[in-house]
Amino acid sequence: MFGQVLTIARNTFVESIRQPVFFVLVLAGGLLQVVNTALSAFSMGMTEQTEVFGDDKLLLDMGLATVMVCATLLAAFIATSVLSREIENKTALTVISKPVGRPVFIIGKYLGVTGAILVATVILSVFFMFAIRHRVMSTARDTLDGPVLLFSILSVLIPVALAVWGNFFYGWVFSSTAIGAMLPATLIAFVLTLAISKEWAIQPLSKDFKPQITIAVACAGAAILVLTAAAVAASTRLGQVMTLVVCCGLFVLGLLSNHLLGRFAFTNPVIGVIKQVEIDPQADFRQPGATATITLDQPAREPITVGASLFFGPNPSGVGLLVPAHRPFEGDPTSEAQVIRRGTPPALAVRTVTKTGESEAYTLVNVGGIRVGRAPRAGDFIFTGPTRSNWLARGAWSLVPNLQTFWLVDAITQGHTIPARYLGLVLAYAGVQITAFLALAVLLFQRRDVG
Repeated sequence: MFGQVLTIARNTFVESIRQPVFFVLVLAGGLLQVVNTALSAFSMGMTEQTEVFGDDKLLLDMGLATVMVCATLLAAFIATSVLSREIENKTALTVISKPVGRPVFIIGKYLGVTGAILVATVILSVFFMFAIRHRVMSTARDTLDGPVLLFSILSVLIPVALAVWGNFFYGWVFSSTAIGAMLPATLIAFVLTLAISKEWAIQPLSKDFKPQITIAVACAGAAILVLTAAAVAASTRLGQVMTLVVCCGLFVLGLLSNHLLGRFAFTNPVIGVIKQVEIDPQADFRQPGATATITLDQPAREPITVGASLFFGPNPSGVGLLVPAHRPFEGDPTSEAQVIRRGTPPALAVRTVTKTGESEAYTLVNVGGIRVGRAPRAGDFIFTGPTRSNWLARGAWSLVPNLQTFWLVDAITQGHTIPARYLGLVLAYAGVQITAFLALAVLLFQRRDVG
């Protein structure tokens, strides 16, 4: 079975990169990166120093969006041509009539399409990294980046010239030859661009390499693979136009799922954000009587009184609260005896409220040894009650691929470091989504008439 999957995947990959639309969309994606460097000059961006700053922040946003949109369109076109069209032309019957199961056929097709999409994504991502290295020419004193222009142009012209020559003299397929040569050519050109500065001086490769942007590109690539699986599932039953509609609709819905569905999945209004925490670093906040004094970044949106219960967590939606649900403490939170007394119902209560100018400081006390996840930290969100779940909205939100999970542009522009662990979680999430879409594709294709 494994050999059958590889055979189908290899044939699908070759067929995919031979499609004229493959070369056209890859080249169009590269040209759009050039346009992005010009359009981003009007963003009036801030100048705080991160891996990108100023107008380059908009360039990062537009450039990565260009990669994702081009790859999504390409996935829809290719999935339709290698699956839906084969079914309509009855060519799929010649494979399925042999001892090849339909699940094997679908998996092989997906792997072949994925290989082609990965090739396109790598090339488009290199074009994007060229644009990031060149940067936006915001003022008249900014000059062109010679190494970027030279190596990027050569990485396109040489493969195209080779494809024209091979097609004329040997009958090679133009698009597959050009793409096959462009992949190593762009990678080599990118390495040379990293090694040579804008002033044509040799420099370390790490100087202009952007590790955080590279992680963002990898996460965007994972999103593209999810959309590719969705395109394969749609093409088992739909034609080219409807597959495009499904892919584009899923792309937009995935980006807006937090707003359209996620905000209804959990209900818990935020009353403030912790600005400062005063706590004994040696103390265990999970012990009865342990205290912490918090100051909010602005006045609380609701009055907080002595004895009130408070909840905190790192998510503004209230997901993953670090304080378990509990009933309000009915005793006196200022009484140490009542707070630490054995049998006291656990709670996290406000012991004192102290006004300091326009802001207020709140001293929290652990009553009865409530098992908080950790002590409060600056940046945590404060709530007055536990989070309530809307299971219908939560289920719909879970079914739709949340593309905001893969979109890390905001984290980069705001200077937040993306840990490697997050990349692993994103890849795991992508794997679950891909498995679900492939299972749906097998289910839809199982009873599809191919004869």
